Amino acid sequence: MKASLEKIAPVFGSSFNVRKFTNPNTCKNPHWHFHPEYEIVYISNGKGKRHIGNHLSHYEDGDLIFLGPNLPHFGFCDQFMEEHVEVVIQMKEDFLGKDFFNAPEMSRIRQLFERSKQGLIFNAIVKEQIGTTIVEMTEMDNFDRLLALLKILKALAQTNDYTALNARGLTLEVQTQDYKRINRIYQFVEVNFKREISLDEISSVINMTVPAFCRYFKKLTSKTFTLFVNEFRIAHACQLLANSDLPISEICFESGFNNFSHFNKQFKIVTGNSPSKYRKELKTFVM
Repeated sequence: MKASLEKIAPVFGSSFNVRKFTNPNTCKNPHWHFHPEYEIVYISNGKGKRHIGNHLSHYEDGDLIFLGPNLPHFGFCDQFMEEHVEVVIQMKEDFLGKDFFNAPEMSRIRQLFERSKQGLIFNAIVKEQIGTTIVEMTEMDNFDRLLALLKILKALAQTNDYTALNARGLTLEVQTQDYKRINRIYQFVEVNFKREISLDEISSVINMTVPAFCRYFKKLTSKTFTLFVNEFRIAHACQLLANSDLPISEICFESGFNNFSHFNKQFKIVTGNSPSKYRKELKTFVM
């Protein structure tokens, strides 16, 4: 479950990227990734999981999400209805020039961009109001598409009908030269999270001393490496709770925890629920 850097390039003649998906097979293999662009995701219908930073939740009838830059996340769709549309809009902070959003008319959109660094979910009414315009953007020429995006940003900035995910904790605000180093950390944890990983071991992976690694990792993620590994293990436990019938006690050990009480405590810290309640709610979503 490494967070890979996704490289995004707008099409010729456009300052931002818009992609439309209608094939259910596009959501078969979601991956844990991040990118420096802001991202708006509109899903017209269907069910899915939201795994954004350390936030884990589900949606039942489509979704409208706004993510700030470098916020790790999985693809969002699990199960589409017969007819569906997913549109992804991605833009850099300065996609209209360095000072465009510093204009006084843009103050509310600047605030929206700042809020999006936590991850935002817009509720059903806003999703329905804006979703049609988002889909129509995919058929517009570049100029009209830009005007439509500004109107969408204005609408999202003006509404209070949203939920902040408070997922800022895992934001990876790194320079380009650090992407390989971050990916090496994720790759190592992905392979070894079921066993104890010492600070000496992970520090040596990226050729740092333990004190230097601890400072480096805390600066990038705002958390300790131990907490990060626990969150990684909880994410794996969530997948097992969702996709297997294993007893919770067995999932505890399969996820790298060797103490059931500690597992329960960490699971509730990350997800807000106990493992048993989390699984029960999953069954409710499926029904």
